[in-house]
Amino acid sequence: MAEAGLDEFRRRWREELALREGPAKRRRRSGEGPAGAAREPEPVSQWGSCGAVRAAPGGAPAQPPRAAQGYFELAKSLLEGGECPLAPPPPRTAGGPSCPSGGRVPQTPEAPQPEHPESAGGDRLLEQLIRDLNEINEIPFFDIQLPYELALKIFQYLGRTELGRCAQVSRTWKVLAEDEVLWYTLCQQEGYLPETSISDCSCWKLVFQESRAKEHTLRTNWKNRNGAVSQLQYELGKVLCDVHSCDGVVIAGYTSGDVRLWDTRTWDYTAPILEPMHGAAEPGSQPHVSFVRINNSLAVAAYEDGTVNVWSLMIGRDPVHCYQHNLRIQALALSLEGATIATASGFEVRMECPSEKGYWETAAHFEVQKMVSFLHLIPDAGGHPVAVAAAEDVVYLLKAENPSRVLHSVYGQPVTCLDVSSKEAAFGVKSLGWMNEGNKILLYSLQTSQCLTTLGSSLGDFTCVNLRNSPPHLLVAGNKDRRVRVYDLRNSMSMCSLYAHQLGVSAVQMDDWKIVSGGEEGLVCVWDQRMGNKLWEMHARHPVRHIWFDTHSLITANIPDEKSPRGASILDDDLTAHRRHRGIIYAYEFSMDQLAPESILPICRSSYDEVAGYNYNIGLAVPYDNI
Repeated sequence: MAEAGLDEFRRRWREELALREGPAKRRRRSGEGPAGAAREPEPVSQWGSCGAVRAAPGGAPAQPPRAAQGYFELAKSLLEGGECPLAPPPPRTAGGPSCPSGGRVPQTPEAPQPEHPESAGGDRLLEQLIRDLNEINEIPFFDIQLPYELALKIFQYLGRTELGRCAQVSRTWKVLAEDEVLWYTLCQQEGYLPETSISDCSCWKLVFQESRAKEHTLRTNWKNRNGAVSQLQYELGKVLCDVHSCDGVVIAGYTSGDVRLWDTRTWDYTAPILEPMHGAAEPGSQPHVSFVRINNSLAVAAYEDGTVNVWSLMIGRDPVHCYQHNLRIQALALSLEGATIATASGFEVRMECPSEKGYWETAAHFEVQKMVSFLHLIPDAGGHPVAVAAAEDVVYLLKAENPSRVLHSVYGQPVTCLDVSSKEAAFGVKSLGWMNEGNKILLYSLQTSQCLTTLGSSLGDFTCVNLRNSPPHLLVAGNKDRRVRVYDLRNSMSMCSLYAHQLGVSAVQMDDWKIVSGGEEGLVCVWDQRMGNKLWEMHARHPVRHIWFDTHSLITANIPDEKSPRGASILDDDLTAHRRHRGIIYAYEFSMDQLAPESILPICRSSYDEVAGYNYNIGLAVPYDNI
């Protein structure tokens, strides 16, 4: 609205209010006034049909218009987006007023007077109207012109900050910005209560605020290392061989042939033993455990003699399936969801999964030309299981009911690490010979079998890579040159490089703000990915072979390379003599707010349910200054 038109509107509004404040209010009904008194002629409206202002007869000053289209209708038209009728009129020429009707001003019928024309109410109405007119160019009033569903659809494109600002505009916008559908959608996008429906909570905005506060507390505990640290040990298992975890449930295999489980979500450290199925083997002569894997429903263990045992976490300790390889198993893979198992022994790759009736059967069998060193199952592969296997310098794509296909093969460039996602596979290759271009990471598409990008060029070998658990378009890798690198897959550039471990990086994982890395020297480091600085570290004796974390917990495993240490005779009657050779599992919990008194872990973790008691059953919770 033009400033000149607004000023003119204010002036004429106040003139009309001043005329209506007289002590004697004019009556427009016929017959009023003193007898015989002549009625004053009604003033002619000063508004012409084209907007020109005319003077009243007799030279009297012009009065405000009293047409049917009064100022209330004028304000309403302005609020509805109409043009301002108070625009300054065009200059009058010497020939007279420029009206298309030949200068005649049509008379308009008189508008009815309001019942209560008090000046105080008029002033308040005037100020409110002027404020609305001043805001008409800044705030669009589409919420009173559009249906509620359509306005809600527009608000769905806003984030939490924009919704908070829109809620301060007006009452209508506040109702829109606090709609339950909007905040339920934001909770689902941020990952808060993903398995709930919109009817489970009455105020999703409050749920979102509480989840954000909890996330902030967890991040503060992570950075300051506020929480509980516990050791998961099983002394009767002798030396630790392999560790795996899924959603806080930890599985460990030992040289004694025992396989044990811990559920860190409920702080249940009375780990059950999963009974093996070795036929007529003598007690105490069980082979060593080579690999263990676990998901939400199954636990799998592979042994030195080629035996594979499968347990169901819902049934009990006895295996639900068992099969045998003729040679030692080099690699074991378990699908993240479902019940597909892949094993590699010698030049053979075998896939096992249950049928539609629930009977276990061999889904696929492949013969490769070289010994397999890395094996992964592709998540969300559909009806037929798909695996990626690395055998020296060849990478195979294995799909059930199809022949094996070579994904990558360069003679003299062995594969040093491998990880897969639902659509891509990343692996490190080692360059040898006189044309050494540096060790790199190759990223392949599983749909087209084409190389998408090449990452890095370092002198050291890439020892670990994590693609599956990394944020979108990011990849984290560890190298023997003591560095942890984060790559952006969109431009194939390194985002940050962290000098981490003296003997090389052995395990690594990252999320949207932190990196957790483990080294061959046994050091676990937590890094702030954006700042590039180390937050804290923990040290143990053996190399770090397993790292897993979520928002509130961290699990690390230090596994010794020597399963039968030289000079160490571990006997059943002397279980504490060589504890330094056994390896250890750490469980960190950060969800507690600075260790409340009721959440401090007990010093003594003995279950007292064993026949013979040993002094090694007593374990201390660390750090000790919090006890």
